[in-house]
Amino acid sequence: MKLTVNGREHEVDVEEDMPLLWVLRDELGITGPKYGCGIAQCGACTVHVDGVAVRSCQLLAGDLVGDVTTIEGLGNPDALHAVQAAWVEEQVAQCGYCQSGQIMQAASFLDLNPEPTDAQIDAAMSANLCRCGTYPRIRSAVKLAAAKLAGV
Repeated sequence: MKLTVNGREHEVDVEEDMPLLWVLRDELGITGPKYGCGIAQCGACTVHVDGVAVRSCQLLAGDLVGDVTTIEGLGNPDALHAVQAAWVEEQVAQCGYCQSGQIMQAASFLDLNPEPTDAQIDAAMSANLCRCGTYPRIRSAVKLAAAKLAGV
């Protein structure tokens, strides 16, 4: 099976019913997406498929249509994506486990809604759980990222 992840094409020999999360982590060694709940309820495994946030623990490899972007492909250390830069500036992460999923969700959300209200941010991010309770800093970082993306 061929797939494109973070701009690179890969050939993998996996069963079609293998979740994308395991293809990424076990077959390709891309460990940014995390295993959280395994039932698409926590968002730790969030990646983009053609720019849309999806839960990779529930997307089967055989059902994948489109290019995959993980946190590793969103930006790079020399040129962070605006959401990644905002996360650093707002010092969002505590334990960090959920943060790649949070950032991927936020980036996809801001692509669709570049001027979000607090309520829209809270709604968009509500399905990504953070055991550390960094929600106020997540909201601040999303607002800061929106401003960065708008050039403010």
